[in-house]
Amino acid sequence: MQFPHVVQSLTPMLASRWDREYISRRDRPRDLEEGLWRRTQDPRNVEESGWSGPLDARRRILHYRYRYAAQTGWDGTQLILPELYIHHSASYPGDELAAHHDLVRKALADGGWQRAGADGQWQRGDLRCTVTAYRVHPKDTDAGRSLPDGYESLDVTVTSAGHIPTTRDRDMPWQVMAAGMRIKEQRGNPVQLADLAAMKDYLPFQVEVGCGMSVEAGVPPLHRLHEVYRVTDMDDHRFILAPQRDTFLTELLGTPEEKLPELTEMTRSCLQAEPTVGHRALRGLADAGAMVGPVITNNFDGLMARVGLDEHYVRRYHEQIPDVPFLPGAKSLLVIGSHADRRRVQARARERGLKVFYLDREGFEEASVFRPYPVEGAQDGDFMCRREAIPALLELAAHLDARIPPAV
Repeated sequence: MQFPHVVQSLTPMLASRWDREYISRRDRPRDLEEGLWRRTQDPRNVEESGWSGPLDARRRILHYRYRYAAQTGWDGTQLILPELYIHHSASYPGDELAAHHDLVRKALADGGWQRAGADGQWQRGDLRCTVTAYRVHPKDTDAGRSLPDGYESLDVTVTSAGHIPTTRDRDMPWQVMAAGMRIKEQRGNPVQLADLAAMKDYLPFQVEVGCGMSVEAGVPPLHRLHEVYRVTDMDDHRFILAPQRDTFLTELLGTPEEKLPELTEMTRSCLQAEPTVGHRALRGLADAGAMVGPVITNNFDGLMARVGLDEHYVRRYHEQIPDVPFLPGAKSLLVIGSHADRRRVQARARERGLKVFYLDREGFEEASVFRPYPVEGAQDGDFMCRREAIPALLELAAHLDARIPPAV
């Protein structure tokens, strides 16, 4: 396998979009895709982790970081992946860890990897893999943290040739772990609304968007990443904390050419996605003065910027949310399709005296089945409109006489 890896060919329009939105903008590194999951067993996450007692301390950490670029040659412009970094750390009881290690060895053999220098070093074309076993993980020792007797750990790191992980990348998962686990919010009883007409009494409003509007634009939902990286079983929403069910390394090491298109599909989809009339409705509401401030978002697709709205990016891999720019004159916060992870934004809005409105179906379609997905942070005194974003925003724009700009 060769690096730089060609992700896809770019049309002149997409090449221009890449330069304009991913390279020229300096608000955040838009050419970078990063993800991090920590899956642990704890009495506070029994439903997800299957914790049943003090001997259940299984742990799985997965961190990835991809850097993209556009490269122009005789055959046009291509989106490429110059460098890749994936780190997988698993801690299991000894017999389970041995089974996990056996699966890694088999995947290396099936994938045609060759030993490279020191023990635990492997190569396959321009890919490099390091496999390190620990009786006691040094990061646990450093943190004064202990696992039950008999637990062992295995770290597997896959990089493109020549890539040296920074100290920041090596330490980040463990710093996130030290920050503590996310505790579910206690759901309140928001007032149910048939539409958003009540917002006329709370103008101007600011807006926070999650992935709901992006899904309407054709971007995969964020839970798609849980499937790609095998961190959550989407049938029962339980953590994957067993070697036989954790197939990520088997897929990555055994058939990297087949796995890499899955790993890069989110960035490809974000680059190709076009804003919906819902995004343009928000632009119209902003032009009319009904909506103020930058769009508070944890989305990395840039669709709001694509319709000319400023974004304030709040995606983090711990529970600290950066300062949120609530404007002094704002009277409400409209939260569209944003669920558990950014609930502190809404808490800060309430502290400022803003009325919180939710626009969310509180569920999603999967294989023609509607799966409930309640908004975790909704509280007493909030408003909840269980509608799809596009029709509800179009109705709101019409109600407030906001002109919706045409598609570009």
